[in-house]
Amino acid sequence: MTSNKRTGLIAAIVVLVLFYMSSYIVYEGQQAMLLRLGKIVTNSRTNVPYIMGPGLHFKWPFITTVAIFDTRLQTLDIKSSRIVTAEQKDLIVDYYVKWRITNLPLYFTRTGGSQSQAALLLEQQLNDGLRAQFGRRTISDVVSNDRTSIMDALSKQANLNAQSLGISVLDVRIKRIDLPNEVRSAVFDRMRTGRERVATEHRFTGKAEAEAIRANADANATLTVASAKAQAATLRSQGDAQAAKIYSDAYGQDPSFFAFLRSLEAYKKVFGESQTNNVFVLKPDSDFFKYFNNENGGTRR
Repeated sequence: MTSNKRTGLIAAIVVLVLFYMSSYIVYEGQQAMLLRLGKIVTNSRTNVPYIMGPGLHFKWPFITTVAIFDTRLQTLDIKSSRIVTAEQKDLIVDYYVKWRITNLPLYFTRTGGSQSQAALLLEQQLNDGLRAQFGRRTISDVVSNDRTSIMDALSKQANLNAQSLGISVLDVRIKRIDLPNEVRSAVFDRMRTGRERVATEHRFTGKAEAEAIRANADANATLTVASAKAQAATLRSQGDAQAAKIYSDAYGQDPSFFAFLRSLEAYKKVFGESQTNNVFVLKPDSDFFKYFNNENGGTRR
């Protein structure tokens, strides 16, 4: 290799190294800032920091460095934060927050460009806001009634506080609210005892109401049966009276025929099939046989 070729090769390598050191790529969802000796490089006329979007960019090598930040939506998962309610009861709260970088120079100044430092500062602010919200409410409120309002208020307050870090908080959601392990068993036992007491009261009340309903039903049944029996006796007596009247009217219309009919019924009862083995001793001229002796019902002379 000749000296000219060697010199050309060295020059090409130097150019490639300088190109590599002076160029950088910012990908989609990222932003970059130029730093000179650890300080943000600004426009000399407007004093505004240089913020680079996605694409290929260049910088002065050696004296200028690049800090690239992820500006996409981030999730911070916060677990087991101990919070005290208005009843001075401890709760373990797990929640998460959605956030992103909106002011890159401010974010770099306050956090040093460290995402872990930003997460730590954001968690401290959120815990302070969460304690303030839970401190005004009881356990019953935070578990059921005011849970949505707590998250809304916490999101607004967290976003307001996070602006000082160059961060925008989009949403805060509570995942779990639980009791500390050291008091969970005692609380559950107390809740179980309370529920059993309420259940016992309901059972006693139900039994008392059942007895009252049963007694009322028995009384109504007795009253209904007595009324029905009285009505039946009245109807029976009325029927007997009407039957007696019919018999009396019939007898009055033809007494002889009525007497003859009654005698036939007596003969049927006395001389029926069920009476074949019976023996009767009567005089032939007795009144019982008057219709046998004379067709007019009288005795023969």
